[in-house]
This record gives sequence, structure tokens and C-alpha cells, in this order.
Amino acid sequence: MMGTELRQRVRNAVDTVRRPANSLYERNARNVMIDGMGVGLVQGVGTFLSVFLARLGASNVVVGLLTAMPAIAGALLAIPLGQFIGRQQHLILWYARSRLWVLSSYAFTGLVPFLFGNNWAPAVIIAIWAAATIPQTLVNICFTLVMSAVAGPTKRLELMSRRWTTLGISTALSAALAGWALEQISFPLNYQTVFICSFLGGLLSYAFSTNIELPHAPQPSTERVPWRTSLHKMRSMLAQHRSFTQFVASQFVFRFGMAMAIPLFPLYWVRTIGASDAAIGLITTVQSGILLIAYALWTYVARKRGAGTVLLLCTFGLVLYPCLTALTSQVWPLFVYAALAGMFAAGTDLVIFDVLIATAPEEGRGTAIGIYHTTNYIATFVAPLIGAAAAGVVGIGTMLLVAAFLRLLSGLLFLLLGVGREAPQAVKAVRSGT
Repeated sequence: MMGTELRQRVRNAVDTVRRPANSLYERNARNVMIDGMGVGLVQGVGTFLSVFLARLGASNVVVGLLTAMPAIAGALLAIPLGQFIGRQQHLILWYARSRLWVLSSYAFTGLVPFLFGNNWAPAVIIAIWAAATIPQTLVNICFTLVMSAVAGPTKRLELMSRRWTTLGISTALSAALAGWALEQISFPLNYQTVFICSFLGGLLSYAFSTNIELPHAPQPSTERVPWRTSLHKMRSMLAQHRSFTQFVASQFVFRFGMAMAIPLFPLYWVRTIGASDAAIGLITTVQSGILLIAYALWTYVARKRGAGTVLLLCTFGLVLYPCLTALTSQVWPLFVYAALAGMFAAGTDLVIFDVLIATAPEEGRGTAIGIYHTTNYIATFVAPLIGAAAAGVVGIGTMLLVAAFLRLLSGLLFLLLGVGREAPQAVKAVRSGT
């Protein structure tokens, strides 16, 4: 049963790219898919950004900033940038150009050692990615608006499942190829070459994302809501809708535990285990490649047992990754742990959106989703900095265990608060091709 679903997922993704596009939706779907391929090509290379900084001698805190900076930018800028985008006539251009700016930052990173030398490189690279947080926030806002307009409520999950499939494949292949290439050239030219070449993926993304045509032009909004009114609405919403408040609180702990480990993994691989670049590339390949199987598995389980069951199983499963990593001193087990992490992460990705929609009130849903994203941004900003800074005092392995404990705590909160029990079964349509 699951094998049939997996084959159907891959077939749907391939058909979307290959078959003639006879309608506006089909043309847009093809552009969305190939845009995702371009993003995946750069995303696979992006795995090595933290590794590059670590090999340049950057401190733990500097490595942690890579994860933290986009989050703080999102927390501070998401609302004003969202209002700005809402007043723009040409949404697609803002989406495509912002994406190109972010993806081009990898090429700029590759040029840094040529211009500034290795000693100044970490500081300049961090400055580049600090600047990239603004277009990244724009991308996140535009992406939701563009995909909603392209697919509508009935086809959004189907289209996104196909995009995830192609993006996962291209990410896995890109990471493996980059890991191999890094072993063939001396440092730092190897990283520079790989990052600069990744610009081709950015161009592919830009070329096809600009061809997306919205079924109807969005009407710019000129309404400005005073901040005091917005704050009052948020407080009232959290007080009146208990299930949503419980979801937001427990997922905040979950995101905190997830984000804390992000900069710790490459630091542990490089400084504790001494993993090679090829090995690190294969870790990412395994973790991305397993998603094809994982999405099919958790879709099947969600149909049989519900979204809440998937959420609990995968949250508790994600405890294993930082815990097992902290207890190993060899490279080869990391491939097994990465596969487990990819398997369980796919499940949480699959159902958290449905839990959000199930618990967010109909009236003021935009505000509710804004609260959800803001808590995510805060967790993703604070947790990596705490983890990276504390790792310099108590050790990287110890902080990986702390991250594991936070993930365990979030799973207990999901269980005790009943988060996910009311989630709709819209997930049944995901990746089934219906």
C-alpha cells in the first residue's frame, strides 16, 4: 500500500514537469516544480555553509548566528514587510527577485576569501547573510501568497507535495555532488567553487518563478491597523481559543528544541568527530533522500490513525537524533541517525500545518497565523544562540542532549494538552495525487 503511494508521488511529480501544460494551473504547476528544483540545488550546497565557517575558524556563536539572524529579522520585519507586500501590484516579481537575492548570497560567500582573505572571511560572510535576512523574510511572505493564489484551497496540498518531492530529490543530489567536489579541491578554493557554482540553481529558480502567472492580480490593501488594536485582538484570541493557545505554546517548545541543535550538528561533526566534507554531504543526501519514503509512510499512518498520532510519534522520534549524535564518536552511525531524523521530521512537517489550521479560529485567522510564525521566529533566533554559546562552556555534546530534552518535553506537552486530536484529515489528500 505504501509502495503504491510512493510510486504515485514520484509519478505525479514527474508528470507535472514532463507533460504538456494545457491550462494556466498546469503551466504554473510546472514553473513551481522547476523553481523548487533550482532551490533544492542551492539548498543542498547550503548544508556546507556552517561547515565552511567552522573550517575557517569561526566561533560557535558566529556559526549559531547563521540560524538566528533570519529568525530575528522575521520576528521584527514580518508584519511591516507583510503590509508592504500587500500594497504591491507585482507580487511575482517581488517573490522571484527576493529569492534570487537570497540564493545569490551563496555565490557572494564564495567570493569572500578572494577579496578579504581567510581571517576576515567569517565576519564578512555573516554580514552577507545578515543582509540576506530581509529578502528571505520577503520570500517567506510572498511564497505563501503565491502558492495560495496559484493552487487555491483545493489543489494547494497536492501541488506542494509535488514541489517537496522534486525539491528533496534535487537537494539530495546537490549535497552528494558538493560533498564529492569538496574532496577534489584544496581548501578554501573547494568551498568557493561549490558556492559560486550554486548560482546556477538560483538562476534556474528565478527563470521559472518569473513565469508564474497568478490567476487574478491581488488587490493591494491600503488598510492600516493601529498596533494597539492588533495587540488587543491577539490577547483576546489567545484567551478565547484555548486549543490554539495550547498548540502555539507546545510547538514553541518543539521549535526551540529543533532550532537549538541546528548549529550544533555541523560543529559536532567537524570538531568532535572530524567528519570529512564527503561524509557531511552524504549525511544531507541521506536525510533528504529518505523524505520520499517518509512522506508516503506518514500520509498512510495519518489516514489510519490521525494527525495527532503522527505528531506524537515523530516528535518523540526526533529526540533520538541529537541524543544519539552526542553519544557517538564515529562517522558511520551518523548516516543512520540522519535517516531517522529525516523520517521523523517529514511527519511533523506533514501534520503541523493541519493542526494549525484546525486550531486557528476562522475569524482573525491571519492574526492567528501571524502569532504562530512569530513564536517560531523567536524560538529560531534565541535557541541557536543559547546552544552555540553554552556549547563553548559545557561542550557541544552536552548541549545536544539539552536539545533532545526540549524535544522530549514538547512531545509530552503535545500529549498532555491533546494537541492534534482535532486536526482535520486534509492530510489524506497530500501526495496522493487526488
